[in-house]
Amino acid sequence: MVDKENFLYPRGRYYGQVKPENLVFNANLQEFAQRISYICNLETSGKIPPEQAYEQIKDLWKNLKRSKQELGIGENPFQTDDGKSE
Repeated sequence: MVDKENFLYPRGRYYGQVKPENLVFNANLQEFAQRISYICNLETSGKIPPEQAYEQIKDLWKNLKRSKQELGIGENPFQTDDGKSE
């Protein structure tokens, strides 16, 4: 039987620069996008009110932003794997 988590939250393959922080952020970004999709669909179908959808999306955005900051994504975009600047 298919794992429920894999079915509900599928993961795409990562093609960027392979570094642990990039892989973690990519996973967080994919989860963010999937959850946003669910929230939008629930709001569109009238299952949750727009205000609740907005608050949930705002919370997800704050979590994603905090994840980016904690992982140091984008702080030095010109640094290579060996620590030298291009």
